[in-house]
Amino acid sequence: MGLLSGLMGLTSDVDVETVHAELAPIMIEGEEIVLAFMVVRDMLVFTDLRLIIVDKQGMTGRKRTILSIPYRAITTFSIETAGTFDADSEMTIWMSGQPPLTRELSRRSNIAGIQKALAEGVLGRR
Repeated sequence: MGLLSGLMGLTSDVDVETVHAELAPIMIEGEEIVLAFMVVRDMLVFTDLRLIIVDKQGMTGRKRTILSIPYRAITTFSIETAGTFDADSEMTIWMSGQPPLTRELSRRSNIAGIQKALAEGVLGRR
């Protein structure tokens, strides 16, 4: 089961067509966006080849950092759910030769969907 077929039951928080139009200049030929999630102000975009994290900065959010992580570089990942007194959840990704990357996830984020998308990308049979 590949990434695309394994994730068909999940729903994105963001319209995939809108995200595709926004990220088309950085995507390679044949690359497809599978899922996209809003995470506070940022966006997690799962393609069939990589995870793209769009970090919006500044007051207007016009300045952005786009981080591209090939699934093969991800060695470990974790998602910490919000507790009774915690406002947010947290996602941490460990990559080969890099310090861990941590992002806050809001309570409204699709935690299970993000976890499953990461698992399919990193562990999925392609």
